[in-house]
Amino acid sequence: QVQLVESGGGSVQAGGSLRLSCQVFGYTGNSDCLGWFRRAPGTEREGVAGISTYGGSKYYADSVKGRFTISRDNAKNTVYLQMDSLKPEDTAMYYCAFKYVAAWCERTSEYKFWSQGTQVTVSS
Repeated sequence: QVQLVESGGGSVQAGGSLRLSCQVFGYTGNSDCLGWFRRAPGTEREGVAGISTYGGSKYYADSVKGRFTISRDNAKNTVYLQMDSLKPEDTAMYYCAFKYVAAWCERTSEYKFWSQGTQVTVSS
């Protein structure tokens, strides 16, 4: 059973930065995607970014391109989401997730394991 433990949320003013971390437990394979998702109240879950095992495949939602950066450290079994130039519309609960197979990381429905979520609040 793969488990994901997330940390790093919080409150920040518009224009500020936050970094989210998500450590993966219970997986020792080498073909997977790790993704970040978010959900604001009253909205559907949105895929934010994803990255394949060795970083060869990445994707970003249009709404965060140029502001957010996804990366991973396989030695630490950890994926990161660096969020810069934050906007109030980035306010949401953020989740990391895991899917098998290091391809098509943008396919939200294929993610099988999810973190507990962490709140990010951006004030204007």
